[in-house]
Amino acid sequence: MRAAVVREFNEDLSIEQVTDPSCPSSGVVLEVAACGVCRSDFHGWVGGHPKVVNGSVMGHEYCGTVVEAGAQAKYKVGDRLIAPFILGCGDCPACQTGTSNTCESAIVPGFGAPGAYAEYVAVPYDHNLVHLPESMSPALAAGLGCRVTTAWHALTDRANVRAGEWVAVHGTGGIGLSSLLLAKMLGARVIVVDIVEEKLTHALSLGADAAVNAASGNAAERIREITSGGAQVSIEALGIEATTNASVECLATLGRHVHVGLPAGDGLMQINMRAIYSKQLSFFGTRGMPSWKYPNLLSMIERGDVDLSPMLAREVGLSDASAELRAMKGPTPPGTAVITDFLG
Repeated sequence: MRAAVVREFNEDLSIEQVTDPSCPSSGVVLEVAACGVCRSDFHGWVGGHPKVVNGSVMGHEYCGTVVEAGAQAKYKVGDRLIAPFILGCGDCPACQTGTSNTCESAIVPGFGAPGAYAEYVAVPYDHNLVHLPESMSPALAAGLGCRVTTAWHALTDRANVRAGEWVAVHGTGGIGLSSLLLAKMLGARVIVVDIVEEKLTHALSLGADAAVNAASGNAAERIREITSGGAQVSIEALGIEATTNASVECLATLGRHVHVGLPAGDGLMQINMRAIYSKQLSFFGTRGMPSWKYPNLLSMIERGDVDLSPMLAREVGLSDASAELRAMKGPTPPGTAVITDFLG
């Protein structure tokens, strides 16, 4: 099969013919219909993730059609499925109590296991997968990937966002735009923060109540002014020290910070603990979403409760993935790129 392979960090992915994946007994092989290009992939591509090495095939935001099913598989050939990026084992205490996104035995395609920057991908533990709604295009489904599901879990299970609250979103990439659209659906008022004016304008067009350009001054101070004292919830969607501190500092007393952005480098940061202490803030980490929450989220999208199509900016070929990753070294345009042509 054709795949995009990591050979050198910060260099174009190598488009190669590699061996087709073997079907796991507990899962399936999917013919990949679409795969999102995610900033988490960028961290691997630049050498910032220990499980991305020479020979890795990245890609963890995917959907496709079953072409082979294992003896213990739940699904059958021909099923159209979408997968969470964290594949919980199903047997451990975390999985048994509904928090499969914290499973210590989880498999994450693209990070330690072959991913979906390829024509086919093996998916073990197929109990994590769910049927793709007939009305949903593969490109949109892959664009949901980790960004929409992670944002939904962050807003609901971690932050418990309530109607009327102010939610500040730091970063308007995939996670940020997802957080904006979903928080608005929940009835919140949303402030977006970025350094790219085009992305702020785009966010305002999608319903953001206010926008702050962090390059033009103190973002936290501006948010406190707009909200008359601070946001109740703040979503950090970049994973860097500057936005983490802005997220903490923009909150009102008893506010909730949710850290979604994959921390850059070694993950160590200097954080304004005085702000956390003095305002008695809650500080949440979050990663992914338990697989059991997928059907309800997909149903909401299918019913039209929230329109996530503005997130999908462009469909690209497999050979274009390198350019998408390289672009993440600087300011990027609004929206998400999704690979839908695995021969191009």
